[in-house]
Amino acid sequence: MASSTANETGIRSSELILNPDGSVYHLKLHPEQLADTVLLVGDPGRVAEVSRYFDHIEFQVSNREFITHTGSIGNKRISCISTGIGTDNIDIVLNEVDALVNIDLDHRTPKDLHHKLQLIRIGTTGSLQEEIPVDAFVQSRWAIGLDSLLNWYAYPKNPDQMRLEQEFVAYAGFKDGLAFPYAFKAGESLADTFNHFSHQGITLTAPGFYAPQGRKLRLNPLLPDLNEHLPGFSFEKWKVANFEMETSGLYGLSSLLGHDAVTLCAVIANRPLGEYSQNPHEAVDQLIKKVLESLS
Repeated sequence: MASSTANETGIRSSELILNPDGSVYHLKLHPEQLADTVLLVGDPGRVAEVSRYFDHIEFQVSNREFITHTGSIGNKRISCISTGIGTDNIDIVLNEVDALVNIDLDHRTPKDLHHKLQLIRIGTTGSLQEEIPVDAFVQSRWAIGLDSLLNWYAYPKNPDQMRLEQEFVAYAGFKDGLAFPYAFKAGESLADTFNHFSHQGITLTAPGFYAPQGRKLRLNPLLPDLNEHLPGFSFEKWKVANFEMETSGLYGLSSLLGHDAVTLCAVIANRPLGEYSQNPHEAVDQLIKKVLESLS
């Protein structure tokens, strides 16, 4: 890796870190290895479950938990990247895929012409509404982040964002010490592509799997009755539909960086009914096929 020098005129090498071969640091990708349509999955093993439906695979790249397969279905070029779990990993993936298309990596300068990506997360989730059953699919029209990631970025909020954030905090009874939630919308035109097979609503992105999602094993959640309370919250025409762990970071960074994003999740647990899918692998596989069919 080249060291930062005094006469460097672009983004410093300590900020935009490249590997010795010129690829971006964590994803280990070069610009030509990324398609304009990117499927994001949490589980590294799920990348191959997606790419087995490709007609042709051009690139397979692996580094840490980040695995990328780029190929095509017919004339549609698609990349699939594993992000791992959590919005901290989404922060890495979104910034680096944007760098691949919107920064001249040789000169370390932003490109004059902005390049927009389609970013589609395929994940799993727990439903918070009794009427959204296990093995169904949920599309996130809004995401509320309970994780604080976007609170570290400087950006102007629009009135709808501020109203949703304030109404949710008042309704949920948040206590001092918790990060103030932030809200971002899906890319509407991209999201509409998947309306025909998905339930839709507000997704809560939690910073953990247990207490932040109201689960109790040996430790008590700070808000023990939150899950019983949440199904009654709505904003505009959308109810709180589900919990998961990545979408708020995806929507926030995509919006600020000028990309379209949507999350679709297979429901593998219904929290109000205490039910878990008998075949979560099959539910995810059906979702993968529906997403690919809709895109191609």
